[in-house]
Amino acid sequence: MGDENNPKKPHVLIFPYPAQGHINPILQFAKRLLSKGVKAALVTTVFLSNSSFSDPSSTSIDIHTISDGFDQGGYEQAGSSDAYLATFWSVGPNSLAALIKKLGETGHPVDAFVYDGFLPWALDVAKQFGIPSAVFFTQSCAVNSVYYHISKGLLQLPLPVPHVSLPGLPPLQVSELPSFVALYGSYPAWFDVVVNQFSNIDGADWVFFNIFYDLEKEVVDWMSRFWNVMTVGPTIPSMYLDKRIENDKDYGMNLLKPNVDACMSWLGGKPKDSVLYVSFGSFASLGIEQTTELACALKSSNVYFLWVVRETEMAKLPYNFIEETSEKGLVVAWCPQLEVLSNEAVGCFLTHCGFNSTLEALSLGVPMLAMPQWTDQPTNARHVEDVWRIGIRAHPNEKGVVRRETIERCIKELLTEVGEKGKEIRKNSIKWKNLAKKGIDEGGNSDKNIDKFIAKLL
Repeated sequence: MGDENNPKKPHVLIFPYPAQGHINPILQFAKRLLSKGVKAALVTTVFLSNSSFSDPSSTSIDIHTISDGFDQGGYEQAGSSDAYLATFWSVGPNSLAALIKKLGETGHPVDAFVYDGFLPWALDVAKQFGIPSAVFFTQSCAVNSVYYHISKGLLQLPLPVPHVSLPGLPPLQVSELPSFVALYGSYPAWFDVVVNQFSNIDGADWVFFNIFYDLEKEVVDWMSRFWNVMTVGPTIPSMYLDKRIENDKDYGMNLLKPNVDACMSWLGGKPKDSVLYVSFGSFASLGIEQTTELACALKSSNVYFLWVVRETEMAKLPYNFIEETSEKGLVVAWCPQLEVLSNEAVGCFLTHCGFNSTLEALSLGVPMLAMPQWTDQPTNARHVEDVWRIGIRAHPNEKGVVRRETIERCIKELLTEVGEKGKEIRKNSIKWKNLAKKGIDEGGNSDKNIDKFIAKLL
């Protein structure tokens, strides 16, 4: 970027919370900046830097490390989220400050800083150095609006009413709110993290959301009254959207190793829209009873299915399930999700509705069968079904378990006996896919916002 008199590229330091669902969108945003002539560098923890499976195509983004206090084993070494967060929040600021200082002293001063909303202390560090900063939210505007209202005392907890109405959002039942709010007291350490995102947000120069404007325009407009809000998404690899970044097919930093060959060769021979893809992401964990109900539903529905069951979850599968369903199903420990979702054999995504998975399915036009588990997922699922109308929710019983009959009925509606509702969902899925591409493509709202951000650095 810049003219002949100012050939120096702006140097932007980008700092995601160290988990797969946070690294992916922020790293992808870094690649967008890089493609527009910015020098983008990623900050991660010592442990993740040493243990991730990196894609060589991402090496043009510099990787810098700081300590989270658990350099040998990361989150697992901490033993609990309370211990991990307390230590990271204690050790991280000094480690980050030392990195920024070192970069300045070695001739690579930081021109702007983009930090994950989960890490508000990172803004305080950047302010010490006078660096312009942007907060990057990896969850939806709807979810963050709920947390904002709580942070300001505008929503009292525990909630005294069965539903809430907030600006720009549909009325939400308590069960459709993020689980840290609906089940107040369930995960106090994480509750503090999501609410404290707003503790110092007024000091941020920009507020980035990983969406395109049309997806949540009412709540974006409302938030824009307080902050310099910019939609900059969907930040998924360019080859699945606008194709403007050459060879950008993968996020580039995997904490779990995908079984690419097995997945793609298995999908290769399946008819169009015939496969149900099932994944609950990198963190959510089903109970044994729920795993059994899902397994029985997949077996009795007699559809082709590709089910991601992480190594730590495999023991929950019913005895002999993999052998008994081998003609119809494939169970893998991890898979290349974008490649799978973009394969024409996949006709539906049974998902926990983590926001990255939701955005990926929406951007690739794949209808969703929603089975939210916790955190922001219930709110995302409500939007999938009732706001964007690109899927249906499989509702749990009074014990919180989604029964096999419910799952099977939903599979039928979306995959095997597509009725009027299923047809409408497929039509809407294509509509949103086109809007996602338009948002990030040249001249789209997200693309213009990224250009505006870069212009301020020149």
